[in-house]
Amino acid sequence: MPNIQQVFVRVVKEDSIADVERELYICRKLIEKAASSASWGEDLYICSLSNQTIVYKGMLRSEVLGLFYLDLQKDLYRSPFAIYHRRYSTNTSPRWPLAQPMRFLGHNGEINTIQGNLNWMQSRETSLKSPVWRGRENEIRPFGNPKASDSANLDSAAELLIRSGRAPEEALMILVPEAYKNHPTLMIKYPEVVEFYEYYKGQMETWDGPALLLFSDGKTVGACLDRNGLRPARYWKTSDNVVYVASEVGVLPMDESKVTMKGRLGPGMMITVDLSSGQVYENTEVKKRVALSNPYGKWITENMRTLKPVNFLSATMMENESILRHQQAFGYSSEDVQMVIESMAAQGKEPTFCMGDDAPLAVLSQKSHMLYDYFKQRFAQVTNPAIDPLREGLVMSLEVNLGKRGNILEVGPENASQVSLSSPVLNEGQLEALLKDPILKAQVLPTFFDIRKGVEGSLQRTLNRLCEAADEAVRNGAQLLVLSDRADELEPTRPAVPILLAVGAVHQHLIENGLRMSASIVADTAQCFSTHQFACLIGYGASAVCPYLALETCRQWRLSNKTVNLMRNGKMPTVTIEQAQKNFVKAVQAGLLKILSKMGISLLSSYCGAQIFEIYGLGKDIVDLAFCGSVSKMGGLTFDELARETLSFWVKAFSEDTAKRLENFGFIQFRPGGEYHGNNPEMSKLLHKAVRQKSMSAFSVYQQHLANRPVNVLRDLLEFRSDRAAIPVGKVEPATSIVERFCTGGMSLGAISRETHEAIAIAMNRLGGKSNSGEGGEDPIRWSPLTDVVDGYSPTLPHLKGLQNGDTATSAIKQVASGRFGVTPTFLVNADQLEIKIAQGAKPGEGGQLPGTKVSAYIARLRNSKPGVPLISPPPHHDIYSIEDLAQLIFDLHQVNPNAKVSVKLVAEAGIGTVASGVAKGNADIIQISGHDGGTGASPISSIKHAGGPWELGLTETHQTLIENGLRERVVLRVDGGFKSGVDVMMAAAMGADEYGFGSIAMIATGCVMARICHTNNCPVGVASQREELRARFPGVPGDLVNYFLYVAEEVRGMLAQLGYEKLDDVIGRTDLLKPRDISLVKTQHLDLSYLLSNAGMPKWSSTEIRKQVVHTNGPVLDDVILADPEISDAIENEKVIHKTLQIYNVDRAVCGRIAGVVAKRYGDTGFAGQLNITFTGSAGQSFACFLTPGMNIRLVGEANDYVGKGMAGGELVVTPVDETGFCPEEATIVGNTCLYGATGGQVFVRGKAGERFAVRNSLAQAVVEGTGDHCCEYMTGGCVVVLGKVGRNVAAGMTGGLAYILDDDDTLIPKVNKEIVKIQRVTAPVGQMQLKSLIEAHVEKTGSTKGAKILQEWDKYLPLFWQFVPPSEEDTPEACAEYQTTDADQVTLQSA
Repeated sequence: MPNIQQVFVRVVKEDSIADVERELYICRKLIEKAASSASWGEDLYICSLSNQTIVYKGMLRSEVLGLFYLDLQKDLYRSPFAIYHRRYSTNTSPRWPLAQPMRFLGHNGEINTIQGNLNWMQSRETSLKSPVWRGRENEIRPFGNPKASDSANLDSAAELLIRSGRAPEEALMILVPEAYKNHPTLMIKYPEVVEFYEYYKGQMETWDGPALLLFSDGKTVGACLDRNGLRPARYWKTSDNVVYVASEVGVLPMDESKVTMKGRLGPGMMITVDLSSGQVYENTEVKKRVALSNPYGKWITENMRTLKPVNFLSATMMENESILRHQQAFGYSSEDVQMVIESMAAQGKEPTFCMGDDAPLAVLSQKSHMLYDYFKQRFAQVTNPAIDPLREGLVMSLEVNLGKRGNILEVGPENASQVSLSSPVLNEGQLEALLKDPILKAQVLPTFFDIRKGVEGSLQRTLNRLCEAADEAVRNGAQLLVLSDRADELEPTRPAVPILLAVGAVHQHLIENGLRMSASIVADTAQCFSTHQFACLIGYGASAVCPYLALETCRQWRLSNKTVNLMRNGKMPTVTIEQAQKNFVKAVQAGLLKILSKMGISLLSSYCGAQIFEIYGLGKDIVDLAFCGSVSKMGGLTFDELARETLSFWVKAFSEDTAKRLENFGFIQFRPGGEYHGNNPEMSKLLHKAVRQKSMSAFSVYQQHLANRPVNVLRDLLEFRSDRAAIPVGKVEPATSIVERFCTGGMSLGAISRETHEAIAIAMNRLGGKSNSGEGGEDPIRWSPLTDVVDGYSPTLPHLKGLQNGDTATSAIKQVASGRFGVTPTFLVNADQLEIKIAQGAKPGEGGQLPGTKVSAYIARLRNSKPGVPLISPPPHHDIYSIEDLAQLIFDLHQVNPNAKVSVKLVAEAGIGTVASGVAKGNADIIQISGHDGGTGASPISSIKHAGGPWELGLTETHQTLIENGLRERVVLRVDGGFKSGVDVMMAAAMGADEYGFGSIAMIATGCVMARICHTNNCPVGVASQREELRARFPGVPGDLVNYFLYVAEEVRGMLAQLGYEKLDDVIGRTDLLKPRDISLVKTQHLDLSYLLSNAGMPKWSSTEIRKQVVHTNGPVLDDVILADPEISDAIENEKVIHKTLQIYNVDRAVCGRIAGVVAKRYGDTGFAGQLNITFTGSAGQSFACFLTPGMNIRLVGEANDYVGKGMAGGELVVTPVDETGFCPEEATIVGNTCLYGATGGQVFVRGKAGERFAVRNSLAQAVVEGTGDHCCEYMTGGCVVVLGKVGRNVAAGMTGGLAYILDDDDTLIPKVNKEIVKIQRVTAPVGQMQLKSLIEAHVEKTGSTKGAKILQEWDKYLPLFWQFVPPSEEDTPEACAEYQTTDADQVTLQSA
């Protein structure tokens, strides 16, 4: 318990409130600065020091706050406003000072760009000046604190702007701008707001990430939402003149008849109240007032310069031989040129590949790597969401401004004097134009180091000189530094500095010297051709890149005889030389958007310098000089070691015997003599031999092969040591109990064939282990044990061999992923475990897509979709975009199936420990940690290679953080990624894992030959193909996999016996049994493994006790009360009709989910013939009416929060406001965001408006609603949605099936539509008109909607105002096609038009 003091301060000299506030601000800053050097400095925190506002906060449960602070109990204590915020501590360990609200803001969200924001605030410190401070600016620095939370830093940036004279709403518009580009309303009605944002775009990088912000300076109080609208915010106003804003409705008891307005904040929206006048200002009024305060538009037109597009070069600049020498010197391989650059030039998109990354980390590899390969991209998981760069690109932008960034505290035309680029990828002509710009005064700094006097120290000396030259150039007025490795002639003794190192060093040096705001950095380099490399350069400070050698390679490829002939013979689409370079740039831009979106970042301008990477294998001196602030847990290369690696490429360009063509290093594809790959042909041959012949001696040859491999993963650097004598193997626990800890990976039926999927499941069930359904549902035929097997064959599963009676093909773990394909109530209640997939090792932070060619009739049936239509899995976003929402989904799953443990699958990255603690607090039963080396059916090459971390680090951090927080006993830890043997199992056990996942290796054991063409649907052995003729070649039988796992278990037993332990329980978490192996790496001897060997203590329970504990419960819930009612249980038991009415509150979450589970368990998704008619009155909590089944008719009189009707499979749901309201129902928001997510049936009628993402991924439900927010009908694959009112932006993005009808009575709909897939037309087909009319009639009958009634009354007037949205898969249905005619035989034919 801290010591808490309330201090009263008298300020004598100042008379205006603002000056008093400034004096107190300076005073607080000086105290903080003085305390920072003391040993107790970390512990001192001033909640507030202001004469306008006061903050009460602490590490308290919310209901205790009023009892804890006695002030809050006094009647005398009155305030015109209050901001109240309770938060769930996830991204930081809880401490008193981090409690919310901060001094100005309550912030529910996450700042994804925080590292960059802190860097930029630090670099601003010298340039920020304002007359209001009367020359005392020095006393208020620093402006950021790397030790504080992201919320605290955003708060201090807002505080600085407000204390310097900005209005609170203006400060937030600068820090958290909305997505104003292509915004139909703003562009047309409020151009001045767009000009305001354009002006500040180059002055302040956005603090980007999901956020609901409540703010006040005591004079104004307000709320605003981030550009993506990724936090719920509902508001309502009452007749006694109170405005409420909250994350949920129903938080306060409310007399509904007094409510005069109900609304919600949409993406980027704001609402404020002026406390002195009592005026309420809604979104555009607030922004218009702020934007009109200065002539921003005039300043931009007069001072901002736009870089014009310049044509690409139409011929190569170098001879072929010279191009080859450059490529060799700068580290290109033939894979880079053919698989990456040329495929981008030909197709305009990033190349895809499959299977995971089974090559060693760059630092462990014996081959030379470019510096970029030591960096892994970070990605969003749990605390913040990834976004979809394809379907939600409207919030994203690659624009960037070059030039000096002025003093943001002073507004004026000179601040707009910058050059605006539409993209960070420059061609040679554009770079030339920048060099000629008279105001930028660009300075070119060559980046070569001299090794004539030896390599030692040469690289470091060069970097120091480069930084000093940069410093001098900026002081002399240069606003643009071009770091260039271009030279007329390459010299053997002057190799180029790795450009990433040069950019990082100059960037960090200028920040430290307070000069970074005065100039931008551009890289003119040969060392950049892949999306990851562009991202690294921008992430560490470059504003733009001119990849001159990559562009030259595109030109050379296009002019080569081979390409010309391929195009001539029609083997390749014809592209011009300009088009090839355009394609390359387009692919890089799309790839950059994808990398930003993985971390949930929308704007390149705030990604620049944000350092969203982890480093594996660079030493402290390199990191401190060039990448300061990035995590590098295991140390690594020194400057001299890096110089030698760079040199090993450089010398290839000058040696006599260098090949006449580029070398293939084998980083992507396995090849003899190339890089080592863990999954190599020899390994799979040895394994096939052992499992098919059931030969232990053959398995020991396989083990020997693994033992002799080069260092491939971090665990290869460790070995076991024992503290006791060996024991006989007979005393060790049996293999049958060890295999129960084994699981297979979440591979979807779609990515792999039905044969493989079922063979793996049967094998795991024989062993008592667990297989995983992957995404895409499961065929109910697989849930019953086989009784009809003769000679290994069963008519139930005729395509499999080697079966036995009693086999079951069910997957014990059923996966709930972001596409929700096949997730129905029956699927959920038939699971032993339910896995929520947050991320996938091979492509964390991304969604996926099952190409139409793989969607066979069988798969379409399981996924409730149409054969041949591609199925999009969005990034993990819609109902798992924050820890609270993940906790809610865990609650939903425990609700529908109280007997299934819920697991959450995460991917290793730095910081995963705090994320896992949040997940454990969210009531998960199991946490799965995947390594970056997991497999995949298809993924961009850059994602496979450059995202995610090794599971050894992720597992260690998770296990130890959970122990430190006292949460380790609550969850089972499961780990997977590249497991191949008992050694891997033992290593994972020593690091703390209870269960072990095998993915790729399980496929290899059942027949996969590692052809690495899964993404083409041409798998030669039918493991990863949906083609019938290839599937017939599937060689595997369940027995092969059973043999493999028993051998692995025997290997574990042998190792336990050698160490002297009787059971796995005794070694789990025992890092003291590990020690570094005596082994010398090629590149460095400076790796530090102490992190992997550290120990935070042991859990109080054994691993077996943790694994055997009962499923976590949701506690007492309303559904249990309903199910305990004898009439209800009788109605379910005997399929009767029943009517009930109950009161509901917003703490009642996932109501009806458990009832639906009971019905589905007994009757399946369609078999229930009774009717449960239940009416609720009040404000429903989240996930109301989730997973409904047919026969459940649910009515809610009142309002609801997010996720209404999530996953519903049938039945009927009606939501309507109470009868006596003070507001107009069709203008009020009465249900929240993301309703009907993944619904597979049923009908929904809502009298009122819904929030964002209505009917996202709806498969078959029908819905009528009176207005929605942005992204309506996103990713829909079936069903029908009718909207009788206004919708937000980006309607029908990713909608591949189903129909939508939207009323457009004021002609504003068209610009809001995402036209990529759907076509929109008037409702002309008679069947479509009937469908629309009957749904509106049902809506009026069930909700009493006045809007609906009016439409029906004046049908002829309203029908022509509806638009029908038709995806290609629905174009020839009778609802969408007016030319349909039915023949006598009732066969539908399309009349020839």
